[in-house]
Amino acid sequence: MQFIDLGAQYRALKAEIDANIQTVLNSAQFIGGPQVAELEENLAAFVGRKHCITCANGTDALQIAYMIAGVGPGDAVFCPDMTFISSTEPAKMFGAASVFCDITRDTYNLSPESLERQIQAVLAEGTLTPKVVVAVDILGNPCDYDAILPICEKYGLFLIEDAAQSFGASYKGKRCCSFGQIATTSFFPAKPLGCYGDGGAIFTDDDQVDKLCRSICVHGKGPGGKYDNVRVGVNSRLDTLQAAVLLPKLNALGSYEIDARQAVAARYNAAFSGRFIIPFVADNCVSAWAQYALLAENTAQRNQIIAHLTEKSIPNMIYYPTPQHALPVFQNEPCYTETFDAANYYCAHTFSLPMHPYLDAEQQQMIIDAVLEAL
Repeated sequence: MQFIDLGAQYRALKAEIDANIQTVLNSAQFIGGPQVAELEENLAAFVGRKHCITCANGTDALQIAYMIAGVGPGDAVFCPDMTFISSTEPAKMFGAASVFCDITRDTYNLSPESLERQIQAVLAEGTLTPKVVVAVDILGNPCDYDAILPICEKYGLFLIEDAAQSFGASYKGKRCCSFGQIATTSFFPAKPLGCYGDGGAIFTDDDQVDKLCRSICVHGKGPGGKYDNVRVGVNSRLDTLQAAVLLPKLNALGSYEIDARQAVAARYNAAFSGRFIIPFVADNCVSAWAQYALLAENTAQRNQIIAHLTEKSIPNMIYYPTPQHALPVFQNEPCYTETFDAANYYCAHTFSLPMHPYLDAEQQQMIIDAVLEAL
């Protein structure tokens, strides 16, 4: 049994993926082939944004977004305390401060109330300039953008949507990657839309931002091409082979995989409701279910369940064991008065079960039975 069964997905899409890879091999256009432009067009249409710029990975996508926002020394970047380090890693790289905010107790996403408290704390102290908010759609579940967007507008903050885990999800009829001045996603193999290596993408509706992203992705190229360098950039391109793999995967995601993920989540919810805190998805929202995370009664119960699952050879994970403010790399970042109660609670109680669109009912019942046995 696999935690995320990429082999099952490959078998379902083998003919299309193999044919696309062979086309690239025959053409020998391994960088910048036509499949890259086709994928960018399809991704933008899927999300509902004007522009999509593919790049080498999701962390690069975030770093480029930070560069577009002009993040630098003396700036404050606001980010949820429960996420992966890449969400705010570029702030550290560019000399800015990462100001973590607590999460909500239901969706585990950025708490709008904590965000505003932290913005006001930064303003009151007066040593940092509030600059950017990074809203992370954690575990594939969209943030509360109706609450977050007005806060960003009120304080003049640049909003980046980190949709690394939420591609295919939607918030009140709008697909994830359609929020903020810039949105980013990851095509790491385990993501809802994953390639066979590393890959990422940036989304925007702004023509100038589109041009800047494309320039930065290729060493700050100017109108004259890659030897006409007009700014400092990076080397971050999606390989043609990865685009060829992603094209049929994108079609499958929209055609049936997101629906299949809902069915898997519904079976888990029915089995575990009343026994654990099960994931919450707000009304008129659809999660991409990048992970299925339960909250145990306490850390001891979680450890007992994990030990039993491991003994039964059932894969399991913890997303994530440590809140960002507690990581050694961020020990000197400003916390102000936040105590991160919700993030600390989540990290001490969470564990995740196998989740993918090819998880059949029989396999899933084995997982459910093993969890209940552990109780």
